[in-house]
Amino acid sequence: MWPRLFGILLLSLTLGGCAEPPYTNVDNAGLKALLAQGVPLYDIRRPEEWRQTRVVEGSRTLTYVDASGRINPEFLPRFMAEVGKNDPVVLICRTGNRTDALARELMERGYTQVYNVRHGISRWIGEGNPVTGI
Repeated sequence: MWPRLFGILLLSLTLGGCAEPPYTNVDNAGLKALLAQGVPLYDIRRPEEWRQTRVVEGSRTLTYVDASGRINPEFLPRFMAEVGKNDPVVLICRTGNRTDALARELMERGYTQVYNVRHGISRWIGEGNPVTGI
C-alpha cells in the first residue's frame, strides 16, 4: 500500500503546481538590483490603484486588465512595441497574481527575460520602500 501511495503522491507533485514558473520571480532586493541595471518596470495595475498606493519610482504604467478582469485591448500592442522579446522586463501588480498570469503569457509569446515581483507593490510598501505619485 505504501509504495502505491508514494507513487500517487510523486505523480501528483510532478503534474501539479509545484513546477517552477517559466519566468523569474524576484523579491524587493532583486527588484532594486534590476532597477539599478536600468531594466524597465511595468506596473500593470489600474489607474485607481496607482493613485491609491502610488508607484515605484520610474515605473511605466500600463493597465493589463480592468476591474472586471477583462484584458485591456491596448495592452499587448503597446507592450510589444515598447519591449523586445529578448529585452529584460520587470512586472509588478498589487500582490503578484496578475503579473504571474501576464508573465506566463509573455513567455508563451517568446519573451525570454521576464521578471515578476513576488508579492507585488504590497510587499514593496510593507517593507518601507519608497513610492511616488504618477
